[in-house]
Amino acid sequence: MSDDKYLQRGVSSGKEEVHDAVRKLAASEFSRAFCRVESDPSDSSRYLVLHADGAGTKSALAYAYWKETGNLDVWQGIATDAMVMNTDDMLCVGADNHIFVSSTIGRNKNLIPGKVIAAIIDGNMRFVEKMKKYGIDIHLSGGETADVGDLVRTIIVDATALGFVGKNRFISNNHIAAGDVVVGLSSSGQCEWEDSYNSGIGSNGLTSARHDMFSKIVAQKYPETFDASIENVAYIGKYKLTDVSPVKGIDMGSLVLSPTRTYLPLMKEVFEQMEGKIHGLVHCTGGGQFKTLKFINQLRVVKDNLFPIPPVFDLIMKSGTFPEEMYRTFNMGHRLEIFVNEKDAPAIISMAKNKGIDAQIIGYCLPSEVNAVELETPFGKFVKEEK
Repeated sequence: MSDDKYLQRGVSSGKEEVHDAVRKLAASEFSRAFCRVESDPSDSSRYLVLHADGAGTKSALAYAYWKETGNLDVWQGIATDAMVMNTDDMLCVGADNHIFVSSTIGRNKNLIPGKVIAAIIDGNMRFVEKMKKYGIDIHLSGGETADVGDLVRTIIVDATALGFVGKNRFISNNHIAAGDVVVGLSSSGQCEWEDSYNSGIGSNGLTSARHDMFSKIVAQKYPETFDASIENVAYIGKYKLTDVSPVKGIDMGSLVLSPTRTYLPLMKEVFEQMEGKIHGLVHCTGGGQFKTLKFINQLRVVKDNLFPIPPVFDLIMKSGTFPEEMYRTFNMGHRLEIFVNEKDAPAIISMAKNKGIDAQIIGYCLPSEVNAVELETPFGKFVKEEK
């Protein structure tokens, strides 16, 4: 898919203009930390982490799938997406427990009944209960459900999370250095706390995925899931929502709607067993495999041992997205990167595999005058630099 088509749909994988805008805010003491932190005014020994994110346009596809199949469980997945996009960003600075979450839902009441809201709340509660089994306390702190049908076509599901991290455990990414290796944690498969196969898609690039994969039939049946002004680039794929996918027992709609995997239980164990050994963490969300570029200093990160491409990304690419744009938009197989000394990598990989998450060294760091990320892919080498 060309950049022009992507922009026509009103989205940007890099969100450069957003990053330019927020530079006007007061500079943070830790410019390369994955999340902004502030000193906790009630406890000088820790930082406060306040974060906001959501399921994005994945909720529009969930709406179409729910209408098509009547399956309310899809909304539990959307709740997980909104939750994990917050919690797993926050764990990148070391906040892995005692997290407070407030949900914000904007709906078109004429299309989204109370049973959908109930399913989303149930999804939040199920996620909280799963995490409790691993000693992780997440507190649901209410939120807001607004009926904004004149603004929202179907539904938007967001969340705001508050967490804390001790200053002695805070991960600023300032310690990422030449000689470090990058351990990647797979985004796909089925780990210990997941109920079924996870495609690995997460909650990024769904505008591209749903419009390039699914056919005009979806547009005709559910015109409320897209803006009529982009009709020429909306739902231009060949698949129906209930077509069989390459993964046994999962249809195309379910494949693309796989809930975002959380790494919280694993990373809690990693933090406990390897305190002080984690040099940096990057959550490969918006910006895909080039997200790393924003969190390094005078380094070239070479990723030359990437995971095999999961089926969902192969399908999206074959539906019209150019390979380089795929790596700029999607995680393409691993969504969390851990920067460590090479001698510490085997322990992390072992802990991950014990929980059903594939893990491997996917790259390494070299000294460089210009920050750069270099990808060795089956489609050639892709490089992005920041001067």
